[in-house]
Amino acid sequence: MSTLEQLYAQADRRRTENQLPYAGAVSPAEAFELLQLDTSARLVDVRTRAELDWVGRPVIGDGQYAHVEWTRYPGGVPNPEFLEQLRLVASPDTPVLLLCRSAARSKLAAIAATEAGFTRAFDLLEGFEGDKDGQGHRKTVAGWCFRGLPWIGA
Repeated sequence: MSTLEQLYAQADRRRTENQLPYAGAVSPAEAFELLQLDTSARLVDVRTRAELDWVGRPVIGDGQYAHVEWTRYPGGVPNPEFLEQLRLVASPDTPVLLLCRSAARSKLAAIAATEAGFTRAFDLLEGFEGDKDGQGHRKTVAGWCFRGLPWIGA
């Protein structure tokens, strides 16, 4: 098990190495550890309500999980209240670990959060389901589910 300082340092190394415009990036396993060690941290799931209903969601400590859609279903329309809703679940200095299906929307959400003054916005690498495998299936090559972290299905 890593220390909290090591986890934040690794996220910061990724920020520097990849020139990320937000606080950094964490792997699913690092995110799970970080959430256990830093009870002030929030896992903010930016997937649509439909994705939560059809696919499932992570299971973590009480009060540490929040759902704030980046885009809305159907149609992928941007959520104009994203930042306002994010402010309801986290303050600008709260560590927020942003999660989506495969770590595309979460990067955009981390940029927007940072630009809005969130100083500790992190992208959760690999996402909840990860990328597709050769047969077009998810949850088989990467992501929160593939890594064996706790989640509840739809």
